[in-house]
Amino acid sequence: ALAGELNIEWNSLFLPMAGFGVLIPLQIVLGTSAYRHDTVSEAMLYCAYAMLCFLSGQTLLRSSQARKIAVIFAAYGFTIAAFALVQGVAPNGKLYWLRQPSMGGWIYGPYVNHNHYAGLMELLVPVPLVVSLSRLAGDKERIAAGIAAAIMVGTVFLSGSRGGMIAIFVELMVFAVILLRQRVELVRQKKGLQILVIVAAFAVVLVSMLTWLGGKDLTSRVASISTETHTELSGGMRLSIDRDALRMFRNKPVLGWGLGSFPVVYPQFRSFYTNFFVNEAHNDYLQLLCEMGLLGFGMMLWFLVALYRAALPKIRNWMSDVSGAVTLACILGVTGILVHSVLDFNLQIPANAAIFYVLCTTAAAKPL
Repeated sequence: ALAGELNIEWNSLFLPMAGFGVLIPLQIVLGTSAYRHDTVSEAMLYCAYAMLCFLSGQTLLRSSQARKIAVIFAAYGFTIAAFALVQGVAPNGKLYWLRQPSMGGWIYGPYVNHNHYAGLMELLVPVPLVVSLSRLAGDKERIAAGIAAAIMVGTVFLSGSRGGMIAIFVELMVFAVILLRQRVELVRQKKGLQILVIVAAFAVVLVSMLTWLGGKDLTSRVASISTETHTELSGGMRLSIDRDALRMFRNKPVLGWGLGSFPVVYPQFRSFYTNFFVNEAHNDYLQLLCEMGLLGFGMMLWFLVALYRAALPKIRNWMSDVSGAVTLACILGVTGILVHSVLDFNLQIPANAAIFYVLCTTAAAKPL
C-alpha cells in the first residue's frame, strides 16, 4: 500500500464462488425464481459471505495473524460454551434468561435451536484441540487449550443434538487417525508423553463434566441415536421432507426454484400434515439442489474439491508448522459441519455460515 501497489492474494475458492454468484442473477433475469424477493435477499447475504471470504484471504497472510485469529476463535468458542453451561444449569426457557422465542424451540446457549449451537461448536472445537497437541504453544497454554476443547465438546453432548454428537465423533476420529500417522515422529522426538498427558486431561475433563451435568438424560439421548436413525429411515419427518424435496428438484432440475425460495415452494410438494412451518429442508445438500439445481450443486462440488485439494497437502507438518496447524483446525471444523449438514440446516444460519466460509478460505489459502 505504501508503494502505491495493490496486491490481491488469489484463493482457489474464489472461482467456484464467482460461478455460483453468476447463477443467482441468472435466476432473476430469466424469471426462474419462484419468489424474486427472497432470491434477492439471499443474493445480498451471499455477497456478504463473498466479501468476508475476500477480506479473510487478503488479511490472514502471516503466521502472527493466523495465531491471533486462532486465539480469537478459541476464546470465542470457550466463552459461548461457558455461557451455555451456566444457562443449562439454571434455565428458564428464555434466551439469555430474558427473551421468549416467538416460535418456540430447543434453546441451548445463545441459539433457539440446539442443533445450530452444536454446529457452531463443530466449527470452533478443532481450533483449541489442534493447538493443544501442536508444538506452537507452551505447555501451560496447550493444557489450557485442551481443557477448553473438552468443555466445548462436552456442551455439544449436553445440548442433546444427535447430529452434533455424530459430527463431533467424526471430527475426533479423523483427528485420531492423523495423530496415529504421526506416531513415528512423536516417538523420535520423545513427545509422546506430553501428548498422552494432554489427551488424558481432555478425557478426564470431558467425562467428568458429562457425568456431573449429563446424567440419565444424556445417556438416553445418546442411546436414542440408533433408534432415531431407524425411525427416520423407516418414514420419519426428515425422510418425508427429503422425499418431497427430491420431487421439488425433479420439477426444476437445472437452475432450481431460486435461492431462498424453499419455504415458499415447499408447501405445494408437502406429502404429510403438520402444524409446523417447514422453512428449511433439514438437509443443506437437498435444499441446495432444490433452490439452485444441478448447476448450483455442481458449483458446490467444485468448491469442496478445490478446498480439500488446497488444504490436505499443507497439514503434513501440522505439529510444528503454523500454516499446517491452522489448516488442520479449519478443515476438521469444515468436515464436521459438512457431516452435520446431511441432517440439519446449519449453513442456512448466517452466524454459522460466516465462520464456515472464513475457515474454508483460510484452509485453502497459500501456506503462510
